[in-house]
Amino acid sequence: QVQLVESGGGLVQAGGSLRLSCAASGRTFSTYAMGWFRQAPGKEREFVAVISWSGDNTHYADSVKGRFTISKDNAKNTMFLQMNSLKPEDTAVYYCASRLYYSSTAVYPADFGSWGQGTQVTVSS
Repeated sequence: QVQLVESGGGLVQAGGSLRLSCAASGRTFSTYAMGWFRQAPGKEREFVAVISWSGDNTHYADSVKGRFTISKDNAKNTMFLQMNSLKPEDTAVYYCASRLYYSSTAVYPADFGSWGQGTQVTVSS
């Protein structure tokens, strides 16, 4: 198991940017594929992006493609989500998660084993 802690959320105006971080500890971070999910009030948790252990492979939800960038720094045991051109509909609690192997079809919460506590992102119009 790997322990995950998100940070970097906050309040931003539409069109602005935020960078989320996910710090990992525990088992070897570099061997894990990592992902971001989000959950808005009254909605199910939805997939945002996933990245392979090496960082060479990434996959995004259509709703964020071209605006968000997922990356990871294995030397610092940290994953990032750069969010640009934010929209009010991006408002949600954002969670990072880990799984043993990368897959572009791993887009459901049940595909991931460890989760952080979440960080709130609010985009005002």
